[in-house]
Amino acid sequence: MIYKISDDMSTTLSEIETLAEHNSDIPFEAIVKEDILRQGMSWSPEALAVAKEYKRKAYFIFSFDMVPISGMEHKENIKAPEEVRLAGGPYDFRPVVVSVRLNPDSPYRVEAEKDSLTLKLSGNAIAGVQLQKTPEYYLKTLSSGRMIPEIVPSIEWGYLLYLTVFRRCQYPSAGEGCLYCDINENYRQQKNSGRPYTPVKSVEEVIDALEIIAASDVDSKAYTVTGGSIASTLEGKSEIDFYIRYPEAIERRWPGRWISKAALQALPKDDVKRLRDAGVQIYHPNFEIWDARLFETYCPGKSRHVGRDEWIRRILAAAEVFGPENVIPNFVAGVEMAPPAGFASVDAAISSTAEGLEFFMSRGISPRFTTWCPEPLSALGKERRGAPLEYYIRLLRVYRDTREKYKLPAPRGYGKPGLGRAVFSVSSFMDIL
Repeated sequence: MIYKISDDMSTTLSEIETLAEHNSDIPFEAIVKEDILRQGMSWSPEALAVAKEYKRKAYFIFSFDMVPISGMEHKENIKAPEEVRLAGGPYDFRPVVVSVRLNPDSPYRVEAEKDSLTLKLSGNAIAGVQLQKTPEYYLKTLSSGRMIPEIVPSIEWGYLLYLTVFRRCQYPSAGEGCLYCDINENYRQQKNSGRPYTPVKSVEEVIDALEIIAASDVDSKAYTVTGGSIASTLEGKSEIDFYIRYPEAIERRWPGRWISKAALQALPKDDVKRLRDAGVQIYHPNFEIWDARLFETYCPGKSRHVGRDEWIRRILAAAEVFGPENVIPNFVAGVEMAPPAGFASVDAAISSTAEGLEFFMSRGISPRFTTWCPEPLSALGKERRGAPLEYYIRLLRVYRDTREKYKLPAPRGYGKPGLGRAVFSVSSFMDIL
C-alpha cells in the first residue's frame, strides 16, 4: 500500500514565509515546528545511517508516525531518532526540539551533507539538525534481560522519563477506543516487527531501571506514569489500584527525586486524593476535545464510561486536591478538524478550542496540547487529513494570549519555557511562552 499525504496538507516554503510574515508575533521556528509535526518528516538513507548512532525512537506509547512500519522501505523505525533539535541554517533558527514523526512522503526531509545533517523543505535548506547522544543508561540491561529504553525511555531531550506501564487500552476491545488513537494497533505492529514490547511493565522492573538511571543521569527532571484506560480491571485491579503502585514505589525509594506526574483518566475525587498522597505532584486527566459533539463522537469510551460533563467536574475537583496549577489536561490539537465529523473551518475549530481554554484557564487550570499526528493505524488517521497550518498558528496565539490574560505561569513539569530553551517536542506551546 502507498501512503501519500493529502494535497491539502502539504505546504511550500513560500507559503510558510507568507504565513510567518502575516503572523509575525508567532516565532518562525514554532511555525515550522508545527508544520513538521502535522506532516512528519522523511530521512535520506545517508541521514539514517548517521542517526542510528544516536538516541533512537523508543515508541514510548503511540506510533507518532504517518506510515505503519510495513510502509517503511528503509527500516526507519529502527534507525530514526526520537527527536531532533533544529538550529542555525539560512533562517538562523534558535534551537527548537521536534518529535520525529516518520513520513517518507513528507516535503520535509533530513539529508546528510558532509559532516552534518540539514532539514530541507522541498529541497530548500531550512535549518541544521542536531541529534541527542544515546544516554549511557540506554545501553544497560536489567536482570530480566530487557534493555532500559524498553522499560523507562526518556523524551523531551532527556528531561522526561516516560513510563507507559500498560501499553494497551481496554476501550478498543469493546469498539470504544478514541478514534484518533493507535495505542493498541501500535502495540501489535511493534510486536510483529520483533521489537521487545511487553504489554505490562512490572513495578520491580521499573524500579530496577530507575536505580541505574538515578545513579548516573543528570538530565531527567520528571517522570510520567501513564498507559491505556482500564474500563474494568487489569490483573484484578481497578485503574487507580493498578497505576498507583508505580508512583508509590518510586516515591518511597526516591522521595522528590523527580517531578512526579500521572496521566490517567479523570478519576473520582477520592482516587485523586490517593494519587496526591502517593506522591504524585501533577495530574493529567486528558480532556482531548472540547466540543461536546466531537467528544462523544471521537472519544466513545470516555464518553460512555465517564461522560464529558462528569469529566469536567472531575477536573475541577482535582484542582481542589492538587491546586489548579498542577492539573494539566491535554487537548489533541487539530483532531477537531478531522473528517468526517470535525469542523469544516479554522474559525469554527479555533472558536471551540478557545472556549475550552477560557473555561479552564479562568479557573487557574492550565491545559496543554499535543499536535495531532494522523496515524494511519487509527480510525481518523487513515487519510492523513489533519488541520491546516493556519489552525496551529492561530491556536498558539489563543493559547499564549489566554494564559497572559489570566496571568498564569508556565506549566510545571515541562522544563524551561521560551524559544531556545523549551524541550517539549510534540507541540510548540512551551516554545511560545
